[in-house]
Amino acid sequence: MLQCADFYDAELSRHNQHLQAAASVRRRDRVLDIGCGAGQTTREAALAAIEGGAVGVDTSAEMLEIARRRCAEAGLRNVGFELGDAQSHNFPAAGFDLCISRFGVMFFADPSAAFANIAHAIRPGGRLAWMVWQSQERNTWSGAIRDALAPGSAIPENAGKPFSLGDPTIAKELLSAAGFTSIDFIEVEEPVFYGANVDAALDALGGLYMVKDALTHTDETPDQPLQRLRDLLEAHMTPEGVLFDSRAWIITADRASA
Repeated sequence: MLQCADFYDAELSRHNQHLQAAASVRRRDRVLDIGCGAGQTTREAALAAIEGGAVGVDTSAEMLEIARRRCAEAGLRNVGFELGDAQSHNFPAAGFDLCISRFGVMFFADPSAAFANIAHAIRPGGRLAWMVWQSQERNTWSGAIRDALAPGSAIPENAGKPFSLGDPTIAKELLSAAGFTSIDFIEVEEPVFYGANVDAALDALGGLYMVKDALTHTDETPDQPLQRLRDLLEAHMTPEGVLFDSRAWIITADRASA
């Protein structure tokens, strides 16, 4: 799990800078971080909100343990983590000035209910800054690894879930219905980073569930799909490491005043 957390933070390092800029955390902000994972974005928010604080929420107890440990190591006292699904989690009414999320709000079973619950947690006039993937068609990296491991295999039913807010019209309708206004979309065109070199990328990917699962269920010997994966990574090797093009949105909005 630690390897997965480190990989995810490194993979999205370029995206993270854009989210920080858009969120523009203020020193007295009370920040809610949805889908916080191992807590990188929560820690950064807490460091900026020195007279406020930050709360990270995630459904993974293992990731939250890493998040708590890293905050303790950093000596942060204005940060906390809660295990739960933001769709139904019991947030304090109007308890936050700002809600942030780095690719954590696309997976709700009922996004309408989730966004309404999150809106309930943000004070009137508060803000949100969420980063989401654009459409799957603009993020071909998403299927590249799966295709390398198992060419021609059926696409998993949940493969499109990370891109569920890629259409600005759909996202805007959901947020408007939940009580948000001044909804805007900022395009982010940055690569995802898989490793400093092919060996590092292959090692990192080898620790992820999707790769382990594919290797377990293949009829081939493991060296065949792994060689295809290596070939894919080599094709994306650049002077800055193994990079895959990607497209994302940063969605900003205000909570309607009462």
